[in-house]
Amino acid sequence: MDRIAKGLEADGILTGAGKTKWWTSTINKILHNEIYIGDALLQKTYTIDFLNKTRVKNNDIVPQYYVEGNHEAIIPKDIFLRVQEELVRRRVVKTSANGKKRSYSCNHCFAQIVICGECGEMFRRIHWNNRGCKSIVWRCISRLEPTGQECHARTVNETVLENVVVQAINTLLGDKSTYQAQLQQNIAKVIRSAQQNTADGIDERLQRLQKELLKKATNKEAYDEIADEIFALREKRQQASMDTVQRDEQLQRITELQDFIKDQPSDLTVFDEALVKRWLRQITIWDDHCTVELKSGLKVDVER
Repeated sequence: MDRIAKGLEADGILTGAGKTKWWTSTINKILHNEIYIGDALLQKTYTIDFLNKTRVKNNDIVPQYYVEGNHEAIIPKDIFLRVQEELVRRRVVKTSANGKKRSYSCNHCFAQIVICGECGEMFRRIHWNNRGCKSIVWRCISRLEPTGQECHARTVNETVLENVVVQAINTLLGDKSTYQAQLQQNIAKVIRSAQQNTADGIDERLQRLQKELLKKATNKEAYDEIADEIFALREKRQQASMDTVQRDEQLQRITELQDFIKDQPSDLTVFDEALVKRWLRQITIWDDHCTVELKSGLKVDVER
């Protein structure tokens, strides 16, 4: 959020109130606001004093109504849903074996994806000074703070992780036909999943219910059952939309990796941070090897 705020200020973009200073809380509200995708959540606030027109935030005191397609959207819904997923990912990254939820704000490409094979905790990036010899290493959180778990995972130098990534990708390039076949199988799985999880009829049902709800509310008739069904259908529709976005992204990652494997003329010789951010889902650290898991579904073991 801080980087977004600084970027907006550097570009001279004013806030909605015409101010030059951007606050992260303002940006957070914008990113969560459904109004930009054409939807509207009615009665976010309500009036408590009609004489002086005092309004307060509605914390489940009076009913709220979510109306889809209320007005023209300026942001595509799939982009909005991707943003919501990213916000959730940044807020809570992983639940440890002891039940503790961890978030990790480091922007490094290995942040949040290096996992200990022994205890399941994340590895954390540390600037190491061992008898005057400075280096950057990654160490299991269980070795750094009390987690209730005994762990013996060794510290890993960052250059070792970089070499592991290069070796994993070169393994794919060294056996193109085998991994291309696996990727094709993964595409078939994603397509089958899409066919099994559809949201047919939800939009039409929501539109009918929303019109019925507004009609009953106008006539001061009971509408609790309709409101409950609308909320349930909306959650189902949103989950279906998010599933579709995830499948589309997975298909894109698979096809991109297929093209890379096909077109790459030789092995990688230099570590590329962009490849990590684009393709890697997780690196699991074991005593004698590392398991590199790609977003395309492929897994490659690399000896340490």
